Amino acid sequence: MPTTRIDATVTSLSWIPSAAVTGLTKAAFETGFTHYDPPPPDVVDDLEHLRSDDRFRYANMLSGWAEIEDGRVVRAGYAGSSGVLMGSTTVRIGRLGARFAAVALPELRREPEYLPDGSVRLVQTCGGRTALPAPRAVPHPPFVKLQSPLVWTTLALILRPDGTSTVELPGASAFPRHWVYDAEGALTLKSGLTDYSAWAAHSFGARTPWGEEDSPALTVAVESAFERMLSRLLMTGEQRPRIRTLDADEMLTLQGEAGDELYLLLDGVLRVEVDGRRLAEVGPGAVLGERAVLEGGRRTSTLSAVTPVRVAVAPGSAIDRDRLAELADSHRREDVVA
Repeated sequence: MPTTRIDATVTSLSWIPSAAVTGLTKAAFETGFTHYDPPPPDVVDDLEHLRSDDRFRYANMLSGWAEIEDGRVVRAGYAGSSGVLMGSTTVRIGRLGARFAAVALPELRREPEYLPDGSVRLVQTCGGRTALPAPRAVPHPPFVKLQSPLVWTTLALILRPDGTSTVELPGASAFPRHWVYDAEGALTLKSGLTDYSAWAAHSFGARTPWGEEDSPALTVAVESAFERMLSRLLMTGEQRPRIRTLDADEMLTLQGEAGDELYLLLDGVLRVEVDGRRLAEVGPGAVLGERAVLEGGRRTSTLSAVTPVRVAVAPGSAIDRDRLAELADSHRREDVVA
């Protein structure tokens, strides 16, 4: 009986966007003592190059293989290249700068799970902590911690007998942002919510995968490359947006109300509803509100917070109408049933 072998590699990158840090720690970023990270690329083909450019804090690279006989996976495992790739933290005081490498923790790998449809599921957890101290009070013994909290992602790779693969993000730390790339190196999933305060308070000891528990990851679909370009324009243009926060279940817009502002979702998940019907849930990076700007100043949908959210609010004139029209044509959410 002939045996066929398939291989695939999936990756997550953990990075710190400007909207994710809250509280007193934000001052260290705003004063230049340390830095935020620019968004990683849409396609990853050279992790070492990204690491040398200080583009991410941690990478979880899961490489798996499977052998197939008679239409089923009969053997599978993790490739030697699987593991964590640690980034670094750059600290600056005046003109002086120093780079501190992060500290990796041992990789956690489950035994291959052979599924009823003949596929196999491989699961790997990778993470670590920054080398810099982070003194803080915490609500668990010993009630004061000096080491920084742990960052991690848990990736799952499903290998199928037909040679295809799927990546999942079943678990991750609440901070920072985590982006997931498929076997082709393309961005395919994002963590939908960051919670810096909860991460700092709880992500050590038993409350981590190296203790007794993982944290479920809320993932969202990836927005278009065009939306990512517009989001950069909104955040760096002459008309800088104001930041608005909403609690879960709060409403951002109401269908039919007047409005001419644009919204860039920085963190969290929003529900899109039209005529009381749920059409979609969107996550960080989504640009919203363009149809009201283009079509008479009335909101065409109701946007409500599924989780706590942070939104950048910009005037409709922050982006020219031709680009807004292209955005409206590319993702008319009212015409798509989610």
